[in-house]
Amino acid sequence: MKILVLGNAQRPGVRAEVERWLPWLRSQAEVVAVDLCQEADLAALAPTDVALVFGGDGAILRAARQMAYRQIPVLGINLGRLGFLADIHPDDFQRSFQEVAQGNYGVTRHLMFECLVEGDSQPPPPLPPLHKGGPGNPFPPLDKGGPGGVLLGLNEVVVHALPPFHILDLELEIDGLPVARFSGDGLIISSPIGSTAHNLSAGGPILAQELSAFVVTPICAHTLTYRPIVESAEKVHVVRLGQGARQAAVIVDGQEAAPLGPGQRVVIRMAPVSFSLVKVPGRSYYQTLRDKLRWGLQPGKPIEP
Repeated sequence: MKILVLGNAQRPGVRAEVERWLPWLRSQAEVVAVDLCQEADLAALAPTDVALVFGGDGAILRAARQMAYRQIPVLGINLGRLGFLADIHPDDFQRSFQEVAQGNYGVTRHLMFECLVEGDSQPPPPLPPLHKGGPGNPFPPLDKGGPGGVLLGLNEVVVHALPPFHILDLELEIDGLPVARFSGDGLIISSPIGSTAHNLSAGGPILAQELSAFVVTPICAHTLTYRPIVESAEKVHVVRLGQGARQAAVIVDGQEAAPLGPGQRVVIRMAPVSFSLVKVPGRSYYQTLRDKLRWGLQPGKPIEP
């Protein structure tokens, strides 16, 4: 088996944990590359069977974008807090990897999306990046159309107000048809994987992870009539600033940001690639919901396997 070892070296304990496991991993498989700084050009590497990602869910989101349009199945080892995607505890890693090396595992495939900022207006000054990307984490340029580029994402796109944080008016279109106007702090368009992240915190629904759908959730909507909606990911979702709005931020996966000005639009569409997650026996999606979020449990009742 050929493997990649990825992770976020800036998170405490990640580098030490990787160094602890590397000698054993090299005795079990061929380690094609080790990159803890998200700088390697993964598209230039030889074909690989599995990517081991050490860290939290944020490390997996970065790894998914770093792999770009050449996705490799990911096994996540949780060195963070919640660990919803990185659901392998370090104490269970050796057993889990041996299962994978023996071929005793499954792979689930999940929707990814492309986010484009288009328009011919003069955009506002660029926002500072939420994290410093390296040469191995570029985004391909637009095939056609206005400024900006294609942002590949896994969790969600957020359009959010900027200081001085006035109410933001947004207009939503789906497949060219006007859907609604939202007033509030912003709007979340989430994938099924991302439905348990920012979307859930904003009151949106949990989606089964392998659905082909987006959920649209207002953030602090200034009315009682707005509720989240679920729509097919086969359709193109477009968000524009409403009349009088001057500037907003477009944030992908909580890690990449771009400005949005009048006359521009945010286009969210299903990507031509999917994210692949390695699942070892004994772990189900609903078990993870119970373990991580206590979903479906009565108060005070212990978690059952």
